[in-house]
Amino acid sequence: MSFDLVLFGGTGDLTWRKLMPALFQAFRHGKLPEGGRILSVARDERSDDAYRAFIRERFEDVDESKRPSGEEFARFAELLHYRRMDLSQPADYGGLKQWLDARGADTQVLFLATSPHLFPVICAQLGAAGLNGPRVRVVLEKPLGHDLASAQEINRVVAAAFAEEQAYRIDHYLGKPAVQNLSALRFGNALFEPLWRRESIANIQITLAEGIGVGTRGDFYDRTGALRDMVQNHALQLLTMIAMEPPPTGDADALRDEKLKVLKSLKPFTPESVARDVVRGQYKAGIIDGKAVPGYRDEAKVQLESRCETFVALRTEVQNWRWAGVPFYLRTGKRLAGREAHIVVNFRGVPHPIFPGANRANKLVIKLQPEDGLELHLMAAKGSGPGELLAPVSLDLDFDKAFSSERVGGYERLLLDAIAGRLNLFVRSDEQEQAWRWVEPVLDAWAKDPSGPRPYAAGSWGPAASSALIARDGCAWVEEQ
Repeated sequence: MSFDLVLFGGTGDLTWRKLMPALFQAFRHGKLPEGGRILSVARDERSDDAYRAFIRERFEDVDESKRPSGEEFARFAELLHYRRMDLSQPADYGGLKQWLDARGADTQVLFLATSPHLFPVICAQLGAAGLNGPRVRVVLEKPLGHDLASAQEINRVVAAAFAEEQAYRIDHYLGKPAVQNLSALRFGNALFEPLWRRESIANIQITLAEGIGVGTRGDFYDRTGALRDMVQNHALQLLTMIAMEPPPTGDADALRDEKLKVLKSLKPFTPESVARDVVRGQYKAGIIDGKAVPGYRDEAKVQLESRCETFVALRTEVQNWRWAGVPFYLRTGKRLAGREAHIVVNFRGVPHPIFPGANRANKLVIKLQPEDGLELHLMAAKGSGPGELLAPVSLDLDFDKAFSSERVGGYERLLLDAIAGRLNLFVRSDEQEQAWRWVEPVLDAWAKDPSGPRPYAAGSWGPAASSALIARDGCAWVEEQ
């Protein structure tokens, strides 16, 4: 299958930090279909060879294991092309169409790796130029909007030019192998399904923690914050995959229909419940890995008196028969005590304990990063005598060790899926809008709250109020257990 992949914003950070390394890994692993071309477009004037040299130099900044050798890059570079475009000029889109039509590839994938405020302009121009035929797919990188109204406007413009099945709204978390294993864990095994409900599960925790700060993205992050950057998309997508009903088939729309039902079942926020069930924080100076790091307001390009949240913890419920009354706790933040992402399913205790001493409830830990695997925590007897005390033991499955072959990274998987036309791991417009609809009352309440985010020391697990939030239900975050 021949394909043309066009990267709008071809000299930007996203292209050289994420997309090009992912495309090279697909090429290295022999997964990139033959007969493909990769065309980067940007405002600068440069030749194909100059652009290839630019990308070769940028590869020095990616992880060493993902850098190409000279011979590998020479072969990969044959796929790379460059074209100057002014995204506001209709004539430039006409020239792009001529370039693509000259070969007539089976599939044309247009990846918008630009600032989201350019999405309406680009989509409108693509439609006007006829770059929206049935073999065209458009990939939209997050954040898709700043609130519900802006997301709806982007979707309106996209829908005016493209059919819904041509629009691939990317959430790179959905491409992670461990996230894909959520579906396999639930719907490929009979073991957990009878227990996957309120009668057996006490609570579910989702943590997306980062040790890094905002780095060079201070101006972007100051306009965005953790709720928009991580909760509205990544965390909610994980929640839907944990809480959804089994879809009737593996088709993309069957899967996304069930995810949408979960989003519509989330307990809505009110000003009172925001004050009670949502904690926002902002990191101050602290110690990470033995080194002093600055506070958020001292980072480059951040406003001196910024009220932007770098941490969010919240409690919610899925109001349906399967999950009624089960708390879901979501937590994300920057400059926390470690870089890790995991989902903890805490089961209820035994109804009638017969063993003396402490008797912990079972839990399932789904590890997303930096490790990728499962831990099932059980209780076992230390010896064989009567009245023996129980002790916790765990079954630990490391997916990286279990599957010795090279595993496909998030962007690599999603780019290959976009080329192949697989929509399962992409977000539909109604999903995206419903997620915005759910978080918007939180944004509105914060806008009227003069107190601002709570400070927390870099290198900690966030504000103390986060622990108090979950402790009200007699629970604790996993590192506090």
